[in-house]
Amino acid sequence: MKNRLKVCRAELNLSQAELADRIGVSRQTINSIEANRYVPSTVLALKMSRVFALPVEQLFQLEEGD
Repeated sequence: MKNRLKVCRAELNLSQAELADRIGVSRQTINSIEANRYVPSTVLALKMSRVFALPVEQLFQLEEGD
């Protein structure tokens, strides 16, 4: 699964720490998601969707083989 988290975060001028605080996770979790080392839970994906005011599908997309 790929994501646009880093781009969306930059568009809102949010640091990883600020996003982490808003959704109740660690900065390391945000870093791991952006680096595609961690796939967020549905609840976490929905929380991010709310912060960016975007549908989940605009933040995360399945890739071939997912």
